[in-house]
This record gives sequence, structure tokens and C-alpha cells, in this order.
Amino acid sequence: MTAHPSPRRHAYWTDAAREVRLETRAFINGDYANAADGQVFDCVNPATGEILGHVAACGQADVDRAVAAARNSFEAGRWSRCDPAIRRGALLRLADLVEEHRDELAVLETLDTGKLIRDSATLDIPGSAAVFRFFGEACDKLLDEAVPVGSGALATITREPVGVVGAVVPWNFPLKMASWKCAPALAAGNSVILKPAEQSPLSALFLAGLAAEAGIPPGVFNVLPGFGPEVGAPIGLHPGIDCVGFTGSTEIGKRFLSYSSQSNMKRIWLECGGKSAFIVFPDARDLNAAAQAAAAGIFFNQGEVCSATSRLFVHEDIRADFTTLLLEAAKAYSPGNPLDLASGMGAMVSEEQTGRVLSYIDKGRNEAELLCGGTRVLTDTGGCFIAPTIFTNVDSRSVIATEEIFGPVLSVLSFREEAEVVQMANASQYGLGASVWTQNLDRAVRMSRALHVGSVSVNAVDNVDLRTPFGGVKQSGNGRDLSLHAFEKYLDLKTTWISIQEAAA
Repeated sequence: MTAHPSPRRHAYWTDAAREVRLETRAFINGDYANAADGQVFDCVNPATGEILGHVAACGQADVDRAVAAARNSFEAGRWSRCDPAIRRGALLRLADLVEEHRDELAVLETLDTGKLIRDSATLDIPGSAAVFRFFGEACDKLLDEAVPVGSGALATITREPVGVVGAVVPWNFPLKMASWKCAPALAAGNSVILKPAEQSPLSALFLAGLAAEAGIPPGVFNVLPGFGPEVGAPIGLHPGIDCVGFTGSTEIGKRFLSYSSQSNMKRIWLECGGKSAFIVFPDARDLNAAAQAAAAGIFFNQGEVCSATSRLFVHEDIRADFTTLLLEAAKAYSPGNPLDLASGMGAMVSEEQTGRVLSYIDKGRNEAELLCGGTRVLTDTGGCFIAPTIFTNVDSRSVIATEEIFGPVLSVLSFREEAEVVQMANASQYGLGASVWTQNLDRAVRMSRALHVGSVSVNAVDNVDLRTPFGGVKQSGNGRDLSLHAFEKYLDLKTTWISIQEAAA
């Protein structure tokens, strides 16, 4: 992948934050519009507590209108049945526009979520553009099949878009998760209704305007900000929606499965919670590198990562030394102003999430030994900041070791035997990812096969690439984002048999 420029200086981002344009209206059928009933909700900067703006709070009427627009556009065929090269051109233009507006989108992401501007500007926004480019390049290269069934018939297998796709995405990586869902769905020829999280609607609403500028026809791409009960549930229950791609909590993912059974049996693709294991064996080549990776695996993006390696399993023989290295590595993640390049972590996304994480920390104090952190910090800013937190002597059955916290909280556990750590790592309702550190090739292969997860990183942490699928098993979900396999969620296979009349002799 192309290297992206380093972020600009702190003063630049401070000025950019003051000047950035906020789009707060919904986007339906090619135009921005207020919610049908005129309702709005506050969009809050979690790093300061200040209100950024008032965003359209959509409801059932808006969902109905968006579904009608999406269905009409799909049936008209201007996008769904066009030459795939046309879709390719529009998605590549959209990728270019995202890159062109990188700084504006990065500022919107950081103001909206509290994440570090250096991550927004160098990872999230360029990464989103790359996703649109990848699927744009691929959409005219999906080939149908002819099956050899004998001289008396011709059988073909064709790939057809499913129809109207609902994309419901979380607040931790707003634009990136939107691109993971929307890019393959659009590339396949579907019409899409995107619901961003109510905590982070701004970049999705900005993206809608770029999509129109790129040439995506009216009705093909719609964005509905609002709350779960008023927008998310109606999307899940709407008979005019054929498929939903969801990223979020396991609890809400289960609701979408219920919505499908209550309505039209629409397919539901889920990427849900995680409690990923980070496993360090004594033969790891570089314990300091492993400790640095362990800190990054839980403290990056304030720990608000579904695949965060929040359970650290360290072999008893190296436990003391590794813990010392880990505490030193954690010092690099001191929270601060997200617009300041010197900050190690940003703010939690909201007061609600801050309270949730602090409640888990309180439980941890009663279950384990607190090594560092455990407190809310920078309270004078009005923001939602929590210090990087590490617990040791954690029981594998405790609350902090079993439930997804979604914050900068790490549980350190120990083990002696390979079979023992496999059992502990797999004894989770989740199965999203894992990280294994060893120089023993046999062990690396054994562990990768034994861990019941969607992805295993060996001597690395949470590796993600456009060309490889991402997703989980068990209550972490089903289906896969990224890679060409993502198309499978948004395409139907149709078999056609044609009898052939033999020529007269």
C-alpha cells in the first residue's frame, strides 16, 4: 500500500477544526434534507464536551423514503445493470475525492470521536479511500461462469446484486467501517442505505456529497443519521431491504437477526464483539517488541477496537520481565488533546462509554491487581479521557477477562503449557482475532490451527490488509469484510439452464 504523508503541525489542525464545514442533514435520493419531522440531536466533541452541531434525527418516515429511492434506483438499472466499468469509474473518482478532502474528513472524524488526528489523517481516511479504490478496480473483473453439462444444454452461473443493502456501522472507525460495507455493496451494483452511529455521523454525511460528485446516481447511496430504535431497527425490519451489513456490539447484532426473522428473512452479515488473545511464549525472539505490540494492541484508538487484544497471556517463565517491559511501553499512550501530535491516546467517544469503561475498571479492582491507570484524567478539559489501564493476576473466568470492555483496559494472565493457553484463549464467547509470539514454527502452525478465531497474527498484532478477509466466528459474527470474498455478501448466484436443439442431420 502507498505510504501516506505525516500529519501536519498542531496549529494547522487547530485552525482546520475551527474552519471545517459540518453537514448535518440526511442524504436521500441525491439531495441533503432535514428529517421528515424536523427532529435533531446534539453532536458532541468528546474531547471537550462542546456541542459541534445539531444533526438530523431520522425516523421511520425517512427510512421509508430512503428505501423507496434505493428500490427505484435499483429497479431503474442505471447503476445495478450498467456496464461494470461505469461503476468502476465512479468508485475510483470517489476514492480520489476522499483523498482530496482527506484533511477535512480527518478533522471531522477526530472532532466527532475523540480519536487522534494523526491516526485519522494517516490511517483512517487514506485507508477508506483505498477500500473504495480496491473494490472499484475489482467490480468489472467479476466474471460469470459457464458449466460444461454436455452438448444438449448450456448452464451458466451469473452473479447478480441482491438489491437494497442496509449498512449499519459503529463509531470507532466511522468512515473506514462505512467503506468496508458500502464499497463492495456499491461495486456489486446494489443501492445502499448507510446508518452511521449517532455518536459519529459527520464523515458519512460528508461522504454522501462526495459520492454524488463522483457520479453515483440519486437513490443509489443514502445516509440516514439517527438513533438505533428510530433508524437502525426500521432498517432491520423493513421489507424493502434485502440485506444488512452490520458492525457493532454482539447485543445489537443479535437484534438484527431477530429483525430479519420478524420481517422478510433478509440476510444479516455481522461483525460483532471481540476479546482477542495475545499469547507470548518464552521463545519469542524479542520480548520488548512483543511488549510494544501488546500495548499497541489494546491502547491504539483508546482500546475502542473490536479486535483489540484485551487478554494478554504470558508464560510463567517470562512473566516478571515481560510485565516490566509492558509497563514501560504503556507510557507512550498518555491521553491528551486529539489535535496535538504529541498525545498518545485521544478521548473516549462519549460520556456514556466513559462511564461504561470505568464501571469495568471498578469491577477489576475487586477481581485482580491494578498495575497502572484505572482513572479518568484531564477532567479540567471537559473531555472523556481514561488512562491506559493494566490488571494482572487476572482469573480467566472474571468479568474483565470475559466481557468486552471496549476501552484501554488490559487483563494479564499467565500459563505454563501450550494446551492450557489454547483452552483459556478459546474459552470465550467471541472469536475475532488472536496474536501469537513464538519462534517455533511448529508451535506457530499448531496454535494458528487450534485457536478458534477469524484471524491469527503470528509475531504481529491485528494485521489487516485489503486483500485478506476480516471477520469472526462464534458471537463475533459471520461473513467477511475486505478482500474479494466481501462480494459474496452482496451478490446472489443465479443458475440458468438452456436446452440446445441439435442440428438436423
